[in-house]
Amino acid sequence: MRSLDYLLRRGVFTVVTIFLTVTANFFLFRVLPGDAVTNLSRVPHATPELQHALQVRFGLDKSKWDQYLIYLKNLLHGDLGVSFTYQQPVTHLLVEDLKNTVLLAGVGTLGAIVLGILSGVIAAWRRNSPLDHLNTGLATLVYSFPSQWLGLVLLILFAGILPAGGMSDLFLFDSPPFWQNVGDVASHMVLPTITLILTAYGGYTLVVRSSMLETLGEDYVLTARAKGLSDRRVVWQHAVRNAMLPMVTMVALDLGYVVGGAVLIEVIFSWPGIGMATYTALSQRDYPMVQGGFLLLTVSVILLNFLADLVYFRLDRRVSA
Repeated sequence: MRSLDYLLRRGVFTVVTIFLTVTANFFLFRVLPGDAVTNLSRVPHATPELQHALQVRFGLDKSKWDQYLIYLKNLLHGDLGVSFTYQQPVTHLLVEDLKNTVLLAGVGTLGAIVLGILSGVIAAWRRNSPLDHLNTGLATLVYSFPSQWLGLVLLILFAGILPAGGMSDLFLFDSPPFWQNVGDVASHMVLPTITLILTAYGGYTLVVRSSMLETLGEDYVLTARAKGLSDRRVVWQHAVRNAMLPMVTMVALDLGYVVGGAVLIEVIFSWPGIGMATYTALSQRDYPMVQGGFLLLTVSVILLNFLADLVYFRLDRRVSA
């Protein structure tokens, strides 16, 4: 029963948070000056009659409350609206962008996790050694860098060496061979992926090192050492497995952060993902696209936090107390 109560509490909290996010997401962009009609580039000097016709077409002639109710009704049916700029369903447009964001965020997060665990374990294993000081110092330094600043630095340093914009070479013919296309996308991923890895791995390193130091002082680890097991076996088969609990929450939280933080990185490297689409739509006051993009970003953070709670509860039942 205690488990069920905990799950219900977290579920209700998640639903309420999503509802508040949807509401804030709707009104946030409508308090900005200007609207989609006055920002459409194809009608910079439109007559009042044409502007009114466009407002009726986009539903902007209704009150904010009526627009909100219509938005909620459509959202319950999975309808995010039609883009003012592209005149296509927002869902269709964002699905393509989401694939690109998931690819970039997934590879970057996986690389950061692997690098962070390795460096954190090595730092704890060689505590107070020069290698430990180098690892923790470098992790702390890189962790303090803003992702957009680091991305700009990498862009300036390697723009003439590696592809620095987009997802593919525009000069390739329409249907390149599969492996050539894979290589092209991979080369364009190098700089944004390195940016994601460097900004995330430092936190993993510090958390793993701290957790490992605590675990290495546990009685069962001392017993394993007393049995004559090698340091390598004690670390990787006993200590690491039990030191990963704090990583569960951090990874889930960082997945949401990476997806949200991809807005800046995608804009810097012109990566065609959710972040770039949202940034472009915001400048055009394309409300359905902006709402859809921010909704995906914020709901992904909320759901990943909920998932982290469930996994953490599964691993340590004391969290429900």
